[in-house]
Amino acid sequence: MRVDLALIAGMVAPGARVLDIGCADGQLIEHLTKAKGCDARGIEIDMQEVRSAITHGLPVMQGDADTELVTYPDHAFDYVVLSRTLQAVEKPREVLAQMLRIATHAIVSFPNFGHWSLRMQLLLRGRMPMTAGWNRMWYETPNIHPCTIKDFFALCAMEGYVVEDWLAADEQGLRTPWRRSPRLANLFGEQGLFLLRKA
Repeated sequence: MRVDLALIAGMVAPGARVLDIGCADGQLIEHLTKAKGCDARGIEIDMQEVRSAITHGLPVMQGDADTELVTYPDHAFDYVVLSRTLQAVEKPREVLAQMLRIATHAIVSFPNFGHWSLRMQLLLRGRMPMTAGWNRMWYETPNIHPCTIKDFFALCAMEGYVVEDWLAADEQGLRTPWRRSPRLANLFGEQGLFLLRKA
């Protein structure tokens, strides 16, 4: 399982009702079901990934986060997860609002565009950066709304969302040591992970 998914799983209470948006082949769903007794399901835009998940007996349906969340009733889930997908949705603010309408908690992870290595590449090369997490040319990437950890904190404050927990991690999933400093986490964390609820 991808390392950020393991960190996300650690934020989910046993037995919870979970919707994983952009669930790919359903690794997180399978883990939450088997290890934590959760009622977990997912939606995924890529039909090939949906087929792979269904082949493994996982409850995944094809759908787009930008359009499908409005069809779910209020408070249908305890957690809605959006892992490494926020930067690829068309309307991130609306997706977050829908997540916190249909669930008590939202768990969001995203690659941090404020990381020092990305800043250096822009400064020295003057071109869009490439890393393990940002591994496609700018004209091929699905990332249409890159953000930083500081940007996400600002969005949560503007929308009135409570950040119950957060961490910055490197690509290997190791927590960075700047837990209480968003400024340093923004500089040294390769990805951000947030647990949110409405105020």
